[in-house]
Amino acid sequence: MSGGVEAALVRGGVELDALQIQSSGGGRAVDLGAGFGMHSIPLARRGFSVLAIDSSSELLRELVGHAGVLPIQIVHGDLLGFRDHLKAEPDAVFCMGDTLAHLPSLQAIELLIADVAAALRDGGVFVLTFRDYSAALTGEQRFIPVRSDAERILTCFLEYEDAHVTVHDLLHEREGARWELRVSSYRKLRLAPEWVCGALVARGFEVRREAGLGGMIRLAARRIPSVQ
Repeated sequence: MSGGVEAALVRGGVELDALQIQSSGGGRAVDLGAGFGMHSIPLARRGFSVLAIDSSSELLRELVGHAGVLPIQIVHGDLLGFRDHLKAEPDAVFCMGDTLAHLPSLQAIELLIADVAAALRDGGVFVLTFRDYSAALTGEQRFIPVRSDAERILTCFLEYEDAHVTVHDLLHEREGARWELRVSSYRKLRLAPEWVCGALVARGFEVRREAGLGGMIRLAARRIPSVQ
C-alpha cells in the first residue's frame, strides 16, 4: 500500500517539510502508530530523538531494520499508554496515516488528546492525519482503487454503520499465470474533522486544518502556552 519503504520515507519527509517540522538538535518527538517508520525515520534524520510506538511487531521489525543507529526508541505496545515511556516533555507528537480512526471509541480519542496536551511542552505541536468518513459514500463510490502494479491490485470496499465504517481490503496477487484473491476487513471510526478540531480546542490547542497526503485531513495543533 505504501509503494515501498524508501518511497514512503520520502513522502514522510515531504510532509514534515510542509509542516516546517525541524530540530536544531535535542528535539524530542513521539510517533503514535509508527508502523515501519514513515515519519519516525525522517524525524530522526532531522535531529529529533523519537519515541516510536506501534502494536504491530511485524511493522516494528521493519522499523528496526531501517532505523540503523538513528535515535529512535521503539516500543511494542498500546499508543494510549505512550506517557509511560516518556523521559521528558516532547516538542511534537504525531498520529499519522489514519491511526486515529483505529482507536476503539471517541472517548479513547478524547483521552489521547488530553494525554498529549498534558505531555507536550508549552507551544509543542500535535499533528494528526485521518480520513473523513463522516459522509457515507454510496453505490460504486464505495469501491476505492488503492494501488496496483504488475503483481498486485488492491481495492477497498466500504460498508457504513452509524459510528463506524468497515473497510474490506480486496487484494489480487499474481501466482504464476493465475490471480489469487485475499480478503480482509477491519472497522474504523467515522471521524468528522469538525469534531476532532473541537476536541483539540477544548484541550487548549489552536488548530490549523489542511490537506494531507492521499486525500487525508491533516490537523496541526499547537498547545497554547499556559498563563503563569
